[in-house]
Amino acid sequence: MGHDPEIANELDPVWKALSDPTRRAILDLLRDGPRTTTEIVESFPRLTRFAVMKHLDVLREAGLVQTREMGRQRMNSLNAVPIRKIYERWVSRFHELWSSELLRIKELAENDEPAEKQNTSRKRKKDPGSVNEPEI
Repeated sequence: MGHDPEIANELDPVWKALSDPTRRAILDLLRDGPRTTTEIVESFPRLTRFAVMKHLDVLREAGLVQTREMGRQRMNSLNAVPIRKIYERWVSRFHELWSSELLRIKELAENDEPAEKQNTSRKRKKDPGSVNEPEI
């Protein structure tokens, strides 16, 4: 598992873009489908048009947003390829580990359940004196 500094440097702008909650919100909006720049600006009424445009510029530089002109409008769409690269580098390597750990936890929980039921039924059998004991 070698380290490729070229890939790390390529992903730096993506991490920077994803670090801001407003930019993540823009990506969430674009996940539902392409939007014009005006639609994006209108979705963030607390921000100026200039501020939203700066966020879009950072997202474009990171390759997370692609923009094409359609007449007088600019249509923005999500490009998930950089996010996929992050997934491949940082998440997928741990997928197998976590899947096997979750399966192990599930098996442990399922194996413990019958033992608990047996213990409670044994306790009931040992204490016949309590007639009004609620059923479990």
